[in-house]
Formats: sequence, C-alpha cells, structure tokens
Amino acid sequence: MRELSDNRAVDLGKYIIKTGATVRATARVFHISKSTVHKDISQRLIKIDPILYKSVKKVMDTNRSERHIRGGDATRRKYLLKRSLKKEIPDR
Repeated sequence: MRELSDNRAVDLGKYIIKTGATVRATARVFHISKSTVHKDISQRLIKIDPILYKSVKKVMDTNRSERHIRGGDATRRKYLLKRSLKKEIPDR
C-alpha cells in the first residue's frame, strides 16, 4: 500500500511540473482530494525524491503567489456572465 502512495506522490509531482497545475486542478485530474495531493507533495515527495520536490515547490509557490489574481479574475467573469444574461432576458 505504501508503494502505491509513493508512486502516486511522484506521479503528482511530475504532473504539477509538466502542467503548472494547482493543487485543486491536480486533485480533479487524479480523482483524489486536494488534501491528499497536498500531503503527498509536502510530506511524502520530500522523502522520496528531494530534487523533484524542490521543482514542485517552485511551481506551488508561484501558484500560491498568483492565487489572488485567479480569484479576482473568476469573480470578474462571474459578474460579466451575469450581466450578459440579464441583457438577454429583459425584465417583464
């Protein structure tokens, strides 16, 4: 069982480096929780492959520093969509 977790941690790390994905996006792709992704990366991967961990940490730090931008952009898109739907369906 532990071997599966170790292999998953390496697979997650390689995926994050390859795509630059966030923890949530990675969790969706692998069909696991974001807590599992975070635990595999932050606790298991550092013991298994410290060099891979350093590369993954750089991507995760970048994602963390840009998170407020992505959140603001999502809110902007939400209200633009809401406004465009309101124009299509006029009030009665």
